[in-house]
Amino acid sequence: MVAWIFIFWFMQINKCVSAFTYISSCYYRISEEFHHEGDVVIGAFFPLHTFHTKKEKPHSTIPYYYLDNKIQYNFKNYQYILALNFAIEEINGNPSLLPNISLGFDFYNVRFTGKYIHSNTFNWLTALGLRNYLPNYNCKKRNFTAALTGTSWITSALTGTLLQLFKFPQITFGPYDFHLSDRGQYPSLYQMAPKDISLSLAIVSLVVYFNWSWVGLILPDDHKGNIILSDFSEEMERKGICLAFVKMTPATWTSYFAKFWENMDETNVTIIYGDIDSLEGVMRNIEQRLLTWNVWIMNIEHHIIDIADYFMLDPFHGSLIFKHNYRENFEFTKFIQTVNPNKYPEDIYLPKLWHLFFKCSFSDINCHVLENCQTNASLDVFPRHIFDGSMSDESRSIYNGVYTVAHSLHEMRIQQLQMQPYENGEGMVFFPWQLNTFLKDIELKDKRSLDWRQTIDTEYDILNIWNLPKGLGLKVKIGSFSANAPQDQQLCLSEQMIQWPEIFSEIPQSVCSESCGPGFRKVTQEGKSICCYRCTPCADNEISNDTDVDKCVKCPERHYANAEKNNCFQKSVSFLAYEDPLGMALASIALCLSALTAFVIGIFVKHRDTPIVKANNRALSYILLITLTFCFLCSLNFIGQPNTAACILQQTTFAVAFTIALATVLAKAITVVLAFKVSFPGRMLRWLMISRGPNYIIPVCTLIQLLICGIWMATSPPFIDQDPQTEYGHIIILCNKGSAVAFHSVLGYLCFMALGSYAMAFLSRNLPDTFNESKFLSFSMLVFFCVWVTFLPVYHSTKGKVMVAMEVFSILASSTALLVFIFGPKCYIILLRPDKNSFNHIRKKTLSRRKNFSKI
Repeated sequence: MVAWIFIFWFMQINKCVSAFTYISSCYYRISEEFHHEGDVVIGAFFPLHTFHTKKEKPHSTIPYYYLDNKIQYNFKNYQYILALNFAIEEINGNPSLLPNISLGFDFYNVRFTGKYIHSNTFNWLTALGLRNYLPNYNCKKRNFTAALTGTSWITSALTGTLLQLFKFPQITFGPYDFHLSDRGQYPSLYQMAPKDISLSLAIVSLVVYFNWSWVGLILPDDHKGNIILSDFSEEMERKGICLAFVKMTPATWTSYFAKFWENMDETNVTIIYGDIDSLEGVMRNIEQRLLTWNVWIMNIEHHIIDIADYFMLDPFHGSLIFKHNYRENFEFTKFIQTVNPNKYPEDIYLPKLWHLFFKCSFSDINCHVLENCQTNASLDVFPRHIFDGSMSDESRSIYNGVYTVAHSLHEMRIQQLQMQPYENGEGMVFFPWQLNTFLKDIELKDKRSLDWRQTIDTEYDILNIWNLPKGLGLKVKIGSFSANAPQDQQLCLSEQMIQWPEIFSEIPQSVCSESCGPGFRKVTQEGKSICCYRCTPCADNEISNDTDVDKCVKCPERHYANAEKNNCFQKSVSFLAYEDPLGMALASIALCLSALTAFVIGIFVKHRDTPIVKANNRALSYILLITLTFCFLCSLNFIGQPNTAACILQQTTFAVAFTIALATVLAKAITVVLAFKVSFPGRMLRWLMISRGPNYIIPVCTLIQLLICGIWMATSPPFIDQDPQTEYGHIIILCNKGSAVAFHSVLGYLCFMALGSYAMAFLSRNLPDTFNESKFLSFSMLVFFCVWVTFLPVYHSTKGKVMVAMEVFSILASSTALLVFIFGPKCYIILLRPDKNSFNHIRKKTLSRRKNFSKI
């Protein structure tokens, strides 16, 4: 397929080169006008060639575009004349429309300057054929009906300024312009083109479809450009699209020329809106600069073929064009195949086309006569970028305009016949201004009302330009837009049919900043467009599961954000379980220490009659050892899934067990003091020793602690609480202490008892040391106090399972201190030094102490 396209293109170039080898002098005979005879004449003002003062020589491969250094042809516009001929031939051949009356036309070339536009209009109105004008006088007494003008609003406005003086009907075939719809200024001007009210919506819908948020806009610098800029800005703001730049095409390209093309590479997509005349300079410069990195979205097809011709590349390849949705006119295509210079001998352009492309030679006698032509010569074999056989929007408007005039004349003739029947077959006699009454109400051939009297046309076809290699010139319909359809069905596209510019291997991207993916949010940058932003990760426990979000969403309380922060997952319940390494370790330690305490109890029971057991109050030792066993075991309440009963038992068993243990230590310390003070006079001390008064300390202290715990449980008991913040992805179930005051009161009471025991043991530090455990009691209390004083700040600085583990560790550490420092030395003597655990050893040690005392 590509090979055949290349061969076809190469053959066309060869044709052009061979045709350029010789150009007859007939080619230089330029005429600005020609006439097609008829009873009633329509004036046709079309831009087909103009004059330039270029110094450079034309390119040798494109003689069809430049005649010489001054004259420039645009043969694409020749279709306007063909559409005019086609409509007139249909009407003249229709016996039911204007019977016995033929239509003709006068063609005048438009040079795009006000002087020549008015000159042509005067020349036509006076019908002198000279440049000497006689206003209000028609030399040839011809029946003029209406003027066809275009392609820009400026051309129509300049012509209308003159024609409206005579209320002369004027039909415009260029793009619809609100300025020309002013009936006060242009009372006799009628526009054939449908309004483009929905065009901005259609183009923006296409931009949204491809997620293009950063586009450029090129508009004519006139009232129409300002209106369409307002429409585009409104639609784009609603859809979140930003303008990278707005270029207004100037009337002249002098000092503004270089500045206009600055920043053109900021975007990959540029919208070009305007009419053919206003955009001619822009199109020409795009081709000259070979701007192939841009996707051009246009409302017109470019007609410019510049001097610089590149073999393969075309800046407009892959462009997208929005055209009003018309049904294809196949009769027009057939008509084009029959067109030749012999059929229209008055046409000044057909001989030149045949001379260039079909190797025809001009006759030496008459430049309208051609010789040695190819037999199969036809316009439909022309390259599409030179001449396109499908009817353009402008040609369709010309076709409809001719039919509008014809139907108006027909209605006028019927009215005239009803009022005053013609005699002897006389033709129509009327003034052109009389036609205005009928033009306002006439219907077109396809039964649609004229645009100024009907609902706005909202149907568009979307065409894709295929021009690779250059010269292919295909316009392929790849979609459509209907503003009347439901919002999600307005745009219909076939992506697989679209050909993009050569540098894009896939759908082009056109954004100021790369999209922020899930897990990120947009942060606009100060002083820049909202489409220019930076991406910032969502905050902790916040997600975004879409692209380009402005705000992240916080996960619900019982959910957490995943690492990518694009989804929320339900948190799993967590607590200090026996299966956890930390819980397993603490539980194992507690059980081991409990077993060790039971082993110590067994040692003391077995050696209960030995001096070391008896000397340190055997009963209090048993109570303390049993209590320490419960202290170790109560730590197991803190491990496992909490419940209400466990939460209450955690604090009460801990408080009561440690109170009994500390009260027992206090009783032992007081007992030691009383034992060594009993030799001194004093009934009270003797009574306390005999009645075992220190043992009552245990129930008294325990009752006080029970009272504190009772108040705690009655006012604000512990309860099950949840901590969803501490451990990521988990909800920690733990026991809330309830009243912090009560909890700290319990700890304070324990520390107070520890200090009391330490004070009593400290007082007996200098007493005889035979089985005196005062030093060990004081040291164990010192360690106990330090553990719980250190516990408070550490406890409040941790959360979750670590906080629970910290309390368990403090319980085990303080209980271990009591066990090791109080009973460790005794077990050492009982098990390893039994020789010291005898009455003989005690007696020897006592005698030795008395001798030392006597020497002193």
